[in-house]
Amino acid sequence: MRLAVAISALTLVGVLQGCEEVQPAQEAFKPEYAGVETRLLDGDLVNFLVSMRGARTGADVEGYAECAAAQYALIRGYGFARHLRTNVELEGGLWHGDAIYTISESLPRGLKTIDAEVVAAACDENGIPKV
Repeated sequence: MRLAVAISALTLVGVLQGCEEVQPAQEAFKPEYAGVETRLLDGDLVNFLVSMRGARTGADVEGYAECAAAQYALIRGYGFARHLRTNVELEGGLWHGDAIYTISESLPRGLKTIDAEVVAAACDENGIPKV
């Protein structure tokens, strides 16, 4: 009896594998980075306005802003940044991100902190431009 159940289960698995839904081929991710505008708001508080085309989701826009923040921190001689907020919107095929970060010499308090050198290196590896 157990052998029959095992064979039936294997047959069912084989049938189900043959019934996989065919997914359309995904297009390659080819973003166009349209620039970064940086505004020093107050001391260590910085606003990054980024624009891009071809983002898959708002997360791609947020990543672009994070790359800008990491590079900006390094340019200013700081090693860390803390993400405060990012607003993302899509308008006419162009994605806009409005992000605010604080930059600091030492690891700031909070959950959304970044090590500027590590993030900048990851941006380079992934072809995401910085400031």
